[in-house]
This record gives sequence, C-alpha cells and structure tokens, in this order.
Amino acid sequence: MTDTETLRSTWLARVADAGDAPALEEVRLAALGKKGEISGLMKELGRMTPEERQTRGADLNRLRDEIDTALRVRRTAMDDAALDARLKSEWLDVTLPGRPRPSGTIHPVSQVMDEVTAIFADMGFSVAEGPQVESDWFNFDALNIPPEHPARQEHDTFFMARAEGDDRAPHVLRTHTSPVQIRAMQAQGAPIRVIAPGRVYRMDMDQTHTPMFHQVEGLAIGRDISMANLKWTLEEFCRAFFEVPAVELRFRASHFPFTEPSAEVDIRCDWSGGQLKIGEGESWLEILGSGMVHPKVLSAAGVDPAEWQGFAFGMGIDRIAMLKYGIPDLRAFFESDLRWLRHYGFAAGDVPSVAGGLSR
Repeated sequence: MTDTETLRSTWLARVADAGDAPALEEVRLAALGKKGEISGLMKELGRMTPEERQTRGADLNRLRDEIDTALRVRRTAMDDAALDARLKSEWLDVTLPGRPRPSGTIHPVSQVMDEVTAIFADMGFSVAEGPQVESDWFNFDALNIPPEHPARQEHDTFFMARAEGDDRAPHVLRTHTSPVQIRAMQAQGAPIRVIAPGRVYRMDMDQTHTPMFHQVEGLAIGRDISMANLKWTLEEFCRAFFEVPAVELRFRASHFPFTEPSAEVDIRCDWSGGQLKIGEGESWLEILGSGMVHPKVLSAAGVDPAEWQGFAFGMGIDRIAMLKYGIPDLRAFFESDLRWLRHYGFAAGDVPSVAGGLSR
C-alpha cells in the first residue's frame, strides 16, 4: 500500500512546481480527477475491512482536502501574479486630462420646437401630428380656402403629380399644419386643445423664407372660448418663450379663410444698438396670425358651430428661433454648415432658465 505521507509530499511538490494554470489543472486531474491517483485509492476502500476502511478512509480524506486546498491557494497566487503583471503593463496615469471626443449639437429648430411644446403643455395643450403629404380637401377645402385663392396656385404650392387620365384633385405637400387640426377634431371631437408642430412647404426662397420650413399651430375649442382667451394664451406663451417678465401684444385686423374674426399679432420690441429686445421699446414686430375658428371649418371637422367655438393661431418655428437666438438668415438653418451648427447648436442638457438665457 502506498504510504500516505509519501503521497502528500509528492502531490504537494507537484502543485508547487506547476508553472501556469494549464499545468496546475493537469496536476488536479492527475490527483483528484475521476481517474486520478487519490480518487483511485478512495475506490479501493470498498474492498477493505470496516476497521481498515475507517483508518484508511480518514487518511485519504485528509490528504484529498490538503491537496485541494494547496491547489486553490496556488491558483489564487497565480491569478494575483497575473493581475499584478497586467496592472504594471496597462498602467494609466489617471491625472492626465481626458481626450476630447467630438459631439454633435441639437439643431435650433429642434430646440425651439421642444421649448414651444413644453410651454403649451403647461397650458394643457397636447401635441397632434399628421401627414406631410395631404389631400386637397384637408389642406384647402376643409379650411374654407376657396378655389380661386392664391395659395391653391402652382406658384405657391407644391402639387403631387397624378397619372394621366386621373381627374382627382392632386395631393399637395401641406402648406401649413392646419390640416392636423381638422384631423384632430375629427378624431377627438370637442372640447379639444392641441398644438400641431411640424414641417410645411411653400414656393418661396429668400433671407426670411425657404421652400421647407417649420410651423406650430394651436387650436382650442370649447363652449365659451373667446378672443380674450386667445390674447391671454399668446401673451403667456411669448412671456415664457422670450423669457421676459412682461410682453405687450398688438392685434391688427386681418383676413384668413379659416378664422373669423382674424388678427395679425405684433409684439413690442426695441432694435436700438442693433440688438432685438422683446417687451420694451417703441417698435412692433409681427410674429404670428390668429383668430376665432370659422364656423365652416368646425362643420367640416364634424363639430357643431352652434354649440362650440374656439380660437386658432399659427407661427413659424424658424422665425421665432431667429428672433430669440439672434440668427440673421433663415436659409442657414438648412445648409448643413458644421460651423453654423456648432455656433448655434445646443447641448443635450440645455433648457430654458427662469432668469433668462439658457442654463447649460
């Protein structure tokens, strides 16, 4: 019979001599694996007498535990040594400044659209959306725009082509987001309070106009809504958006097919020193159009004008972005000039602050 002390010395020496993890694993399998030497000796216990089994079994169990402990200690030492070597080879000076990583910015249009949405959300308005390619009915007829209106001419509107022989009215790239209001009233009925931000398209191109631009329109329908509610809503919006303690608006009589009465809205401002200041001065600046929703528009949307009434307004998101952030040319919004985007863009954490300006 193999002497236990001899086995202990032999296997502990082999454990100590293992130079790496694979060699150590070979030692473990040779000693404690299913076909290992210690495991083989444990299997022989069944052929011994109870007295021999008791004595021999205790010795082999102690030997197995000692070898297993030695293997674990050796494996831990190897892991520690490997970690030390890796730390030495991959050493990094954490006091060095970080490498700058280029990052994009939020476009002024997206920033202003989020600001506008947040302000009107505080007033109880929800956001409504609709398709950018609209039917002639939603874009014109439902909004009480007559066939002879200039907006329905090809020099002002982008019409989609029809197949030869198709006599239906052509679809158009929507000229305003007003069709979204019709769709919202058809879907939700009255009362309703929504804004409709989005892209619109018109045949125009100069310093303050582009063929594609952005609008936000608002709609509020109730039983007793009046122009006074419209005036308060627009004043509160302008005060919050331009971040000034007070604003003064001037309503000028105008005409829109979809509202009656209609009004252009000007805001008091000051241009002295070449800088625009909202809410003070002796000048006026037109910022939006508004009015009470025409009864024919309510009827087209399935709302009874004898029971419901309300107001609507619309403004250019690009235009109010230019006014708030001092951007001189609307065309630059869509030219993808990285220098312009870096200068006028916003970081993801930029939000309006109560004191004015942006908190970054």
